[in-house]
Amino acid sequence: MCFWSVTFLKVKLGYDDSLDAFGVHGVGGMLGALGTAVVASPALGGTGVWDYVANGVAEYNMLGQLGSQLWGVVLCIIWSGVVSFLAFKLVDMLIGLRVTEDVEREGLDINEHGETAYHI
Repeated sequence: MCFWSVTFLKVKLGYDDSLDAFGVHGVGGMLGALGTAVVASPALGGTGVWDYVANGVAEYNMLGQLGSQLWGVVLCIIWSGVVSFLAFKLVDMLIGLRVTEDVEREGLDINEHGETAYHI
């Protein structure tokens, strides 16, 4: 799934992810979180879920656990989206997210760091 998201999904949706962080960590993390519902099943050799009230392993329901895991994934997506949006807006208001077109054409290495990346 991670390979598919890096090679096909990124091209299909057209998003810019030069390090493939979303394809590897985002998609892989979501798949792993949902897969926990399967591998935790005692019927498949998993440990189940611990009931802290009864102080023992609770009755396991794979679909119920999948719903809980999906709820966590959705909340994580929403939280990350809202916090990222607010952070980008704050940075945009304070210092801006883009450099000028002239600086971008000349190169950020020279303008921002006073160095060149390649000795030409």
